[in-house]
Amino acid sequence: MAAGVQTEVAVIGTMHSGHRSSDVYSLAVLEQMIRDLDPNAVLVEIPPARLAAAAAQFAATGEITEPRVRVFPEYTDVLFPLQAELGFEIVACAGWTEEMNNERRAKMQVLRTERPEESTRINEAQNAAGKAHAELGDPNDPRVIHTVAYDEIVRTGMTPYDELWNDGIGLGVWTNINIAHWSLLEEAIDARPGQRVVITFGSWHKHWFNDRLREREDVRLLVVPMMK
Repeated sequence: MAAGVQTEVAVIGTMHSGHRSSDVYSLAVLEQMIRDLDPNAVLVEIPPARLAAAAAQFAATGEITEPRVRVFPEYTDVLFPLQAELGFEIVACAGWTEEMNNERRAKMQVLRTERPEESTRINEAQNAAGKAHAELGDPNDPRVIHTVAYDEIVRTGMTPYDELWNDGIGLGVWTNINIAHWSLLEEAIDARPGQRVVITFGSWHKHWFNDRLREREDVRLLVVPMMK
């Protein structure tokens, strides 16, 4: 990359199905965020193996039936329709695989039975994070979600899960899955020097990516635009 050239990156925390029921962070609000940012590429929480089928379905019928993608309205109702209009690239950057997800689910069921005290601590920490978010304001409000305070609450709330069950879950635990996501995200960012890139992942992942983006001198982290 030429000296001084920076890639502009914005990290949008999404609510998945919650966008359908939220007035303050509806799909229309999310759509306007993307329009305002006008990216060259959007890096999405879709596994690479699932993107081609979803894109082909949308191109052929205007609908997506691919099981992993169709449950995310931010993609079925916003990004794929907008791509046809605005022309940005959609890049799959989710590190999840079906095998990993199934293994994580099975191991968590065992851990809840064999290590109930740890399970209680994990649940308490995550519930406390939810309450702390509510103290910031409406936890569905993008103006709350896109704050450092929100990210710090997530970091604290996920620490017991990460530390206590890292040995029992393996690749699907919090740090490990974020490493897998970040590996794909970083590769996509590196391939687009000087462009404007938007990352759309579930809002609890946001702090993990922002931490690493702030460390890069070749990235300018953008403020996510909010509707007035």
